[in-house]
Amino acid sequence: MDDRYFGTPTARLIELKENATTAWNPAAYVAETIEALKAGLGEDKVVLGLSGGVDSSVSAVLLHRAIGDRLHCIFVDTGLMRGGEYEEVMASYKGMGLNMIGVRAGDKFLGDLRGVTDPEQKRRIIGRDFIEVFDTEAQKLHDIKWLAQGTIFPDISESFSASKPGVAVKSHHNVGGLPEKMNLRIVEPLRMLFKNEVREVGRELGMSPELVGRHPFPGPGLGIRVLGEVTAERIAILQQADRIFIDALRAAGLYDKVWQAGAILLPVRSVGVSAGARTYENAVALRVVNSVNAMTAQPVQLPWEFLADVSTAIIERVDGINRVVYDISPKPPATIEWE
Repeated sequence: MDDRYFGTPTARLIELKENATTAWNPAAYVAETIEALKAGLGEDKVVLGLSGGVDSSVSAVLLHRAIGDRLHCIFVDTGLMRGGEYEEVMASYKGMGLNMIGVRAGDKFLGDLRGVTDPEQKRRIIGRDFIEVFDTEAQKLHDIKWLAQGTIFPDISESFSASKPGVAVKSHHNVGGLPEKMNLRIVEPLRMLFKNEVREVGRELGMSPELVGRHPFPGPGLGIRVLGEVTAERIAILQQADRIFIDALRAAGLYDKVWQAGAILLPVRSVGVSAGARTYENAVALRVVNSVNAMTAQPVQLPWEFLADVSTAIIERVDGINRVVYDISPKPPATIEWE
């Protein structure tokens, strides 16, 4: 059984990645991974939390190629997704032959986040709630032996410090915690890969360009892009602003030219003017970066006219926003996400 996919200890994994050669071939990786999964999983059944993102999607296709309908996928709607994303994600997997279970659980997540403002506490609550909802659905399945996760190398490296044990930049929803509760063994087909390598694997698997090219999206969703308290109202405001921004990037032919883009609702209000009257509304920040592997990132210098048009559209069309700012911070010292 190849421990690259079946749970190498974290410190050893980081050592292996740091010492890896630059010669890497996606076709060989696909072939080797599928054979390793077949050998390691045998006739066992596997459950996977599918989010619609690149990492979990590529993991699902690799596993499906290896074990077919013994893979069961669960998609949890946390209420913290982009507007219309649940329907879009479910529709995107039609015809792929995956066993899909969709669960609406937004009320639980938003209820448990009420009054919480600390970023790490929000991450922990979202992770805990996901585990509970996922576990409830997984228990309805029979004879599941393995939990598959779309963990990639940056998830692990940000959640673990080899030089300072117990110190992490931020916690990731799919690094630690779940196996002990569910009593399942872990399989992570992508844990040795960076994001750009995952995309290459997806292309090698023949996955759709739209899915393979989708921007990274944080596991905790908009819960960490709404800074401060997360409420249904604030999520709705951010969803509208984010949709305008992402649609504008696509319309301008910019979406596929950048690594990641999104809007962040700030925990501040500012004075503005609308229809000759004073307003005191929310501010939203736009964040666009380019990166190769998410370990470092640089802000993208979008055309000024484009940003001005997006700002105007957001302020005019989204009730509750009267100011738009643009984040030009690199990683490091900033992280890609604000929380």
